[in-house]
Amino acid sequence: MSSIGIVAPQSMHFSEPLPLQGGALIGDYTIVYETYGTLNQDRSNAVLVCHALNASHHVAGYYEGPDGARVVGWWDNMVGPGKPVDTDRFFVIGVNNLGSCFGSTGPMHVNPATGKPYGASFPVLTVEDWVHAQARLADRLGISQFAAVMGGSLGGMQAMAWSMLYPQRLRHCAVIASTPKLSAQNIAFNDVARQAILTDPDFHGGDFYAHGVVPRSGLRVARMIGHITYLSDDDMAEKFGRELRAGDYQFGFGIDFEIESYLRYQGDKFSEYFDANTYLLITKALDYFDPARDHGGDLTRALAGTQAEFLLVSFSTDWRFAPARSREMVQALVNNRRRVVYAEIDAPHGHDAFLLEDSRYHAAVRAYYERVWDEISGSGAQRRVA
Repeated sequence: MSSIGIVAPQSMHFSEPLPLQGGALIGDYTIVYETYGTLNQDRSNAVLVCHALNASHHVAGYYEGPDGARVVGWWDNMVGPGKPVDTDRFFVIGVNNLGSCFGSTGPMHVNPATGKPYGASFPVLTVEDWVHAQARLADRLGISQFAAVMGGSLGGMQAMAWSMLYPQRLRHCAVIASTPKLSAQNIAFNDVARQAILTDPDFHGGDFYAHGVVPRSGLRVARMIGHITYLSDDDMAEKFGRELRAGDYQFGFGIDFEIESYLRYQGDKFSEYFDANTYLLITKALDYFDPARDHGGDLTRALAGTQAEFLLVSFSTDWRFAPARSREMVQALVNNRRRVVYAEIDAPHGHDAFLLEDSRYHAAVRAYYERVWDEISGSGAQRRVA
């Protein structure tokens, strides 16, 4: 297996306003994306990859960083030549969602109506809003139907939303380490993280750009809270245990334990590159996702209109999006007589396992995409036409 190599982002501008679920409109917006591989003649081999909370369009390959270091795509172990999602076969699109701070129009960008950064005025978005924007991008690229839409965590929510909102526009749906809705505990974690940002004196009600500051303290704490939920207790114990940084207690409120040092490092790094308003928007989109809400809480009814075949993967130590949530989705799909492949991987890494290179996990994804490829290369008659 080899790397895709050096990649470059592309952008697409849209002037037609996009109606949002919350009632607002956003116009004159740009979506940034990357593509890998070659689109075949009948445009049947396109795969859309949807990103999670702090990721972006940069799914695979690498950039040359300013210091000469390679900036590798967040799912580079999954997407590339000879990898589970093989770019020698598939044309893969990584898309950056609206509201992000990695190129697509978001709070940091200038609002054409005011000539100032959107800041706090940027509208609250939902998973469904992102999917509608992605569909517009697919239209521009001439892709009427995806071979597959896939994503992990929040990206898995988007993949699931695709299967409900545009059932004829995808043949396969891969939902990794995800959930049909957040639990009360998950919403609570998100709100504590948001409160850390909202109460930072440098936040200035979301318009901190005009003040030349960044609410770093709030971002640090938000990232530390989030990072705790991405790891399992066993993983933390194995990596850090109760190891002391200085060999003994310091009898103060600085850093005593290695786990404290690690979390603060993660928080500091995050505050250097992520936008506070983007963090608020994305965690709220996570909270709002609940496709069964409009169906009396019945997930089977919510998924009744789907037409795709499905791959779902969960991880045994993922307590944030536990396997029980994936099994709930599997049961709802089976109730609708959908074809479903489900893999529950016994892995120690918690929620972050979906980003890591586990041989059993990758084998399951590879085997599924072999099926997708056989369908494409075997007979065009097997394809459902949008």
